[in-house]
Amino acid sequence: MTGRRATQLRSTMQEVPLSLGTVVRHGTTTYPDAMVAVYDGVSTHRTTFGDLGRRAARLADGLRSVMAVETGEPIATLMHNTGEHLEAYLAVPAMGAVLHTLNVRYSTDQLAYTVRQTGDRVVIVDQSVAGQLAAVLPSAPSVEEVVVVGGEPMDPAVREDLARPGLTVRTYAELLEGRSELYEWPELPESAPALMCYTTGTTGDPKGVVYSHRSVYLASMQMCMGDYLGLSEEDTGLVVVPLFHVNGWNFPFAALMVGMSIVLPGRFVQPAHLARLIEQERPTVSAGVPTVWSDVLAFARSAGSDLSSLRDVVVGGSACTRSLIEAYERHYGVRLRHGWGMTEMSPFGSLAGRWSGEDEATWDLRVSQGRLLGSVQARLVAPDGSVLPGDEVHMGEIEVRGPWVTGDYFGQSAPGSFHDGWLRTGDIGTISPTGVVRLKDRAKDVIKSGGEWIVSLDLEQHLEQHPGVLDVAVIGVPDERWGERPLAVITSAEGTEPDFEELARFLADRVDRWQVPERWIRVDALPRTTVGKTDKQALRKRYADGVLAVVSVSPPRPGAGNGTAVRR
Repeated sequence: MTGRRATQLRSTMQEVPLSLGTVVRHGTTTYPDAMVAVYDGVSTHRTTFGDLGRRAARLADGLRSVMAVETGEPIATLMHNTGEHLEAYLAVPAMGAVLHTLNVRYSTDQLAYTVRQTGDRVVIVDQSVAGQLAAVLPSAPSVEEVVVVGGEPMDPAVREDLARPGLTVRTYAELLEGRSELYEWPELPESAPALMCYTTGTTGDPKGVVYSHRSVYLASMQMCMGDYLGLSEEDTGLVVVPLFHVNGWNFPFAALMVGMSIVLPGRFVQPAHLARLIEQERPTVSAGVPTVWSDVLAFARSAGSDLSSLRDVVVGGSACTRSLIEAYERHYGVRLRHGWGMTEMSPFGSLAGRWSGEDEATWDLRVSQGRLLGSVQARLVAPDGSVLPGDEVHMGEIEVRGPWVTGDYFGQSAPGSFHDGWLRTGDIGTISPTGVVRLKDRAKDVIKSGGEWIVSLDLEQHLEQHPGVLDVAVIGVPDERWGERPLAVITSAEGTEPDFEELARFLADRVDRWQVPERWIRVDALPRTTVGKTDKQALRKRYADGVLAVVSVSPPRPGAGNGTAVRR
């Protein structure tokens, strides 16, 4: 010991905030020739990032000078994936306001709830969905300004439908007329609010998540990294995921960061339209829920469409099957990469790598929810709150934290959603020592039968492998003897109708026989939530109301199936 005091160093780095104004300035000036292609259902209209930046400046000037929008004020949009919506994505957060994207798939009551809770004063709306907003306005007294996009001049019937005392209705063109293209984007704290989305749960009121400039900046940067999509100015992104859902999965800002051209399908996300856009615009990357890509695949194979320009497609929102991944790779050389996340996670926490190989170990990785992303921490927690080891054996609820994970909800207390600073995801699963996430079920969907768990997701994934099954959902229903038992709801593949006894035997070859459902239902289509997930709450209600035609099937006899000892 010399008694000499150690030197205390400090960082010499500049403290420049991670704000979206920086991203907007960079993208629209460094890559002014990057393209934006907007589809109207018939033809594609093109603009450039340079023009996009100038129109965004005019929008910001109009919002500030005409409508007196203040820093931190929410600006609502009720819009599809259009060029004007993209302009709002740039202008609103970069000027210091907060972009609040309203979900066009919400009910009138849900929309009214979110507008009231947020206190939206200004709403920008597509003329095609102006009727939805008109139905909301009587329950949303905060709204004073409505800007209608499309159909210049405005349809008089639309103006009349929206008219209310004290409410100003104008067109988007009127708002931008005479506005400056030289708007000076302010320097904003990175902790300032930038965008806002509401969750789309099937029970209770939606919950608001407010994203900071820093969180959106970092999540968008993650999209550009090699362990995600590895984006560059050589890429073109087809933005299938709605811009009203979790910031369009960060496509707008990631594109601005690297100069990636983008294709916006508007409201035309039906399989024929998407297949046409892929053939015409040759995008290299995209993202969306599995049902969208399953429908596109079915159409493309029947119509002979060419999807081969796609390199990577991120699939999330619900489980993606091995058969779907295999089909895209085999027929088109397209790599579907399974991810996991939620609105509260901006939206991703894990993503499958570019794993290749046909051995079962590799496929086990590819159909998992992928490896945790570098900025997301996750842990497993038992029902008693204790932390479980991530050893790929223990199963528990997954909790997460990170720079793009919410720590609260807007305007409401939800202490049950958080645990010691971690977000409780409600997902039950395992985590490997190398960070590979495997979901087993939602906590609310696990079926507790005779004191033991039946994982509905496991049964669904096995049944989806049957060639006669197009889609399937398994829910728990009350049972006098066992408390709960599984009920399988099936939609048949075209031209087939497998009988339920056959499906029960098929399943018994793959799981313990006591897990095989005794109750089966065939439907034309499964109900969906606003983001395309199977609406199991709706199925449970239909079952409880007695509107589903249930067929009872005797469990497979010993010797049929996998030979596991029968406990039931």
